[in-house]
Amino acid sequence: MQLSKRSLTTLFAYSVKKYSTFGFLSYVDGPVLTYEQFGRTVLDLHGFLRKKGIRRGDRILLLGQNQPLWGVGYFAAVTYGAVIVPVLTDFHPDEILKIIAHSGAGGIIISERMMKKMKGRLPDHIWQVKMENLPHLSEKNRRTGFDQAEDAALIAELEEKTDEEDLAAVIYTSGTTGTPKGVMLSHKNIVQDVISTTFIAKRLRPGDHLLSILPLAHTYECTIGFLTPMLLGGHIFYLDALPAPSVLMPALKKVRPHVMLSVPLLMEKIYKNLVLPTMNGNAVLRSLYPLPVFRKLLHAMIGIRLRRIFGGRMKYFIIGGASPTEEVEQFLREARFPLAKGYGLTETAPLVAGATAGYARLYTIGPPIRDVRIRIDSPDPAGQAGEIQVKGDNVSRGYYRDEEKTRAAFTSDGWFRTGDLGTIDGDGYLSIRGRLKNLILGPSGENIYPESIEELLNEGDYVSESLVYEQEGRLVARVHLDYDKILARMKQIAGGAGEVSRIAGDASRLAGDLSRMAGEYLVSLKQSVNKRLNVFSRISEIFEQTEPFEKTPTNKIKRYIYTAAKKS
Repeated sequence: MQLSKRSLTTLFAYSVKKYSTFGFLSYVDGPVLTYEQFGRTVLDLHGFLRKKGIRRGDRILLLGQNQPLWGVGYFAAVTYGAVIVPVLTDFHPDEILKIIAHSGAGGIIISERMMKKMKGRLPDHIWQVKMENLPHLSEKNRRTGFDQAEDAALIAELEEKTDEEDLAAVIYTSGTTGTPKGVMLSHKNIVQDVISTTFIAKRLRPGDHLLSILPLAHTYECTIGFLTPMLLGGHIFYLDALPAPSVLMPALKKVRPHVMLSVPLLMEKIYKNLVLPTMNGNAVLRSLYPLPVFRKLLHAMIGIRLRRIFGGRMKYFIIGGASPTEEVEQFLREARFPLAKGYGLTETAPLVAGATAGYARLYTIGPPIRDVRIRIDSPDPAGQAGEIQVKGDNVSRGYYRDEEKTRAAFTSDGWFRTGDLGTIDGDGYLSIRGRLKNLILGPSGENIYPESIEELLNEGDYVSESLVYEQEGRLVARVHLDYDKILARMKQIAGGAGEVSRIAGDASRLAGDLSRMAGEYLVSLKQSVNKRLNVFSRISEIFEQTEPFEKTPTNKIKRYIYTAAKKS
């Protein structure tokens, strides 16, 4: 895939011309915006930006849920020469105000839903426009007497003005450290990653469908779920609501996607709610399941059903953000589900390594993507985990208005320090071992990776999520349980719904029974998990986390809140 220049303006010009009549963006049940219509709407919005006094390099905030007009706002800004600042909708209003101030944004494109969330708190000194009003503003600023030749000349002029090194986006992250940082991504950073990603998604064809369920303001979805399909002529569908099963299932049936991006949580839920009940609900299946031949046969049969649920023509189901548990990954492989995996960070635009469907190996991520180099800061990169360090044109120049963090993010010889631990085998396949800052040293200096222990805990029948950390020299865990499943089990034990209803009449008795069963389960969970761990990695105590863990907008546990927690 050749572009004359690695800029978002060139990508825009290429796709609008090559795929002009193809559908590009739409809701699942909404009208379709073709590539040509998209291009014209974007160009016409430049008139609006001129009226607002926007100059090249000015920052424009983009705040809204996934929808076709999000992409219109994104490209209206970057092709004009402005810097887009996409913000996750899950950020607290106070965080959003800090981002506005830190970025120096002169304006904001904001959805109606997010305007209600901000409740009139946006500062008066920046202009604001509703995302839903962009088509009207485009129409209002439409050029008279334009034709395709004029459009082509205008796009060529915009391409000429855009340099690959120009700042294109500032992405504010709210990671598990709790301190937001503005990652600077140039046109070259983003488009280089898009081009490299096309070699993983090489089976995609113009007109293929992608169902988008992750937030577009996150670089993972923006690059791989929006810009890469755009370069390949894909048609992207959005949901008009959160991807709950009641919304997602009908959408899968209508869209029949060729591609989806997800985090591991979705497949882990499907495994717990589809595979495990199938196996546990029948005594014969349960007894035969440990046999590898039978397990593979059962997984293959469930895989047929799973592929139908997802529409029957999936080419790639891409999991990123974290690795699926070993159980889930083994199931997807044996179910012949087209799993593709990727690893990356906002600072790398985001993809660093990955493997496409058919080439993914169990429990590894995959090799570096094209034109990206990886090294492991370890005396034995294949056998001893070390920090994953990256070089390539996809790597950010640093953090906006923060020279200290920028210096700390790079080695003396210019490699980006990911903060992740990994190994890389003889074939160049990368495996992730955990976060460097989460690494725990055992009593004799052993490396303990809490994420690996959490995977084992999360395999528990009644475990929703867990967190492992060090407390006063001991290894402890917090576990949030699936209380609905525990209640269902209590119902079985009690002998039916009538008995549970009778017990429920006495709220204090029900609470006591639930607490007792949860406590007994945590004791057995600790015993079963510790049997599978090295002596120095065994858990001393498990605390019940009665409320769900606090998460970042990208659904990662805010570890820093709990790592200093004291037993109460």
